[in-house]
Amino acid sequence: MKLLTSREFNRDVSQAKRAARIEPVLITDRGQPTHVLMSIADFRRFSGESENIVEILAMPEPVELESGDLSDGAWDHRERIE
Repeated sequence: MKLLTSREFNRDVSQAKRAARIEPVLITDRGQPTHVLMSIADFRRFSGESENIVEILAMPEPVELESGDLSDGAWDHRERIE
């Protein structure tokens, strides 16, 4: 795993992106690891996300939520019409 300081990352983001195509890049701030930069292919492999359309189409149907489940007040700022 490649190691970059925050300063090195900020100075040359393109270099970090090129390195992340080969292997994950660990970014540190004051000597402590804070972030990991990786290619989207590595991320998909790591997270189990599928890139293959056949696998995507084979996924189970989405779960339907009732309307009361969707509004917790955090995102719905519209007034209700009664």
